[in-house]
Amino acid sequence: MTCTVATQRRRHDDAPDTDAAFSHLAGLPDGPERQALREEIVEAWMPMAERIAGKYRGRGESVEDLTQVAALGLLKSVDRYDPARGNAFESYAVPTIVGEIKRHFRDHMWAVHVPRRVQEARNRVRGAVKDLAPTNSDRQPGIAEIAEYAHLSEDDVRVGLEALESFTTLSLDARLTDGDDGYSLADAIGETDTGFDLVVDREALKPALARLPERERTILYLRFFRDMTQSCIAERLGVSQMHVSRLLSSCCAALREEVLAETAEAPDTPASAAASGSEA
Repeated sequence: MTCTVATQRRRHDDAPDTDAAFSHLAGLPDGPERQALREEIVEAWMPMAERIAGKYRGRGESVEDLTQVAALGLLKSVDRYDPARGNAFESYAVPTIVGEIKRHFRDHMWAVHVPRRVQEARNRVRGAVKDLAPTNSDRQPGIAEIAEYAHLSEDDVRVGLEALESFTTLSLDARLTDGDDGYSLADAIGETDTGFDLVVDREALKPALARLPERERTILYLRFFRDMTQSCIAERLGVSQMHVSRLLSSCCAALREEVLAETAEAPDTPASAAASGSEA
């Protein structure tokens, strides 16, 4: 037995009469006949799904993708609809399709992921700003006005206003000036300043250096601060170059061990200079 979908229109021009088809579908077991009737019902209601998808055009998603999401919502509606409850299919399908589209925007369209609570606050704040904004006026409603209108706390309004700017992102190549200097957003991003770690490392080394014998401190000073070679240091101090090399190695090893032992008690203190101080 087959059941043909009637073409009689109801509330909207794209709302066909499928009551008999749904009643017949509910009594069919899984199989080719049920699948064919299901596809026939979906095809009959697709214009309505396309109409709903069209209402969300211009929000950063193509109409084709929105139509696919709406079609998914329609399929879920057809599979879950129970005609025995006595409600019209359209009253069940429309919220389901709209919910599927909104879920798509919530889960896939945000450039920066934010909690659902923040997304909902953003939507309520956006609607309140649109309703409260006076016609032909540059004055924007204040936070207190928005909070009262949207039934939100002022803190939630502030969060929603910040989230309004989080839906999309700028490319790092976006130009920040109108001139021809090519200054982009990437040029404004700071970099890690290793000089701060160097200052901390030097301060960590000072106590250990002060405890070295004077000759060892002199050798380290001449080698790493005056950039003298081992041969020049040996000639200046009246010792052999091999002796200078051994003193440099032993001093660096002792300093490294002492500073690392101190930083083990304070893990947040950098000791990269002490750990890497060795004869160049």
